[in-house]
Amino acid sequence: MTTASLPPQHQLPPAARKARRRSAALGLLAWITGIAFCLPALWMVLTSFHSEADAATNPPSLAASLTLDGYREFFGGGDGPTPWPPLINSLSASVFSTVLVLMLALPAAYALSIRRVRKWTDVMFFFLSTKMLPVVAGLLPVYLFAKNIGMLDNVWLLVILYTSMNLPIAVWMMQSFLADVPVSIIEAAQVDGARLPTVLARVVAPVAGPGIAATALICFIFSWNELLFARVLTGVVAQTAPVHLTGFVTSQGLFLAQLCAASVVVSLPVLAAGYAAQDKLVQGLSLGAVK
Repeated sequence: MTTASLPPQHQLPPAARKARRRSAALGLLAWITGIAFCLPALWMVLTSFHSEADAATNPPSLAASLTLDGYREFFGGGDGPTPWPPLINSLSASVFSTVLVLMLALPAAYALSIRRVRKWTDVMFFFLSTKMLPVVAGLLPVYLFAKNIGMLDNVWLLVILYTSMNLPIAVWMMQSFLADVPVSIIEAAQVDGARLPTVLARVVAPVAGPGIAATALICFIFSWNELLFARVLTGVVAQTAPVHLTGFVTSQGLFLAQLCAASVVVSLPVLAAGYAAQDKLVQGLSLGAVK
């Protein structure tokens, strides 16, 4: 039945009319909720194009003149520091840690889903238990350890930390993805003489590609947004983009327009990565949902 052939509202049974009204109400509620979630981000983007004087008005003015001064100041057009070293540090730490996480999580998930080791459920619980420790509880030991080995203000220390922090969640995600890989194709590859690295690279990885992409994107986002360890363990050389953002809140006041402009720029890599991998992300997160 096409939309044109649907009966009018008054000709529908009472139950059908009630269901249609409920569906319309839920749709309207979904739109209102989505707009409410997007409003802060849209307001941040609008404020980034205002001058500091207009951004500080209360209540804020929607009709204020637009300017690129906030972006010029962020990119070092004034007396402020250049943001490129923090951005490069964040990109380096996020990319290298994500690559290491995938290299370690793929064989671990293979051993926990396809060629299961003994007491694999206990191993999965151990991975999950590592996320139960509050991050603050491990901050002081990590700081003292990094100080004793001379790795404070070093981007490679962040790579190691981000890898260890994201590895448990990556193993958990990829274990569920690899559980849907047909064992028959793996056995066929092994019969043809393929060794484990070849099986992982040429058989398992292509089949579980959407799940691996979803895992990589989530690990990248977690690494890019991490602030606490980067704030304590870095100084000038290895400062990351989130730490750089905190520099806009000073004792002289809050530079709101510059902060919003910096937040927009820092958010762009994550948004670009999410947009580029949105199809893989949806496929990966839905793997195993339908049997």
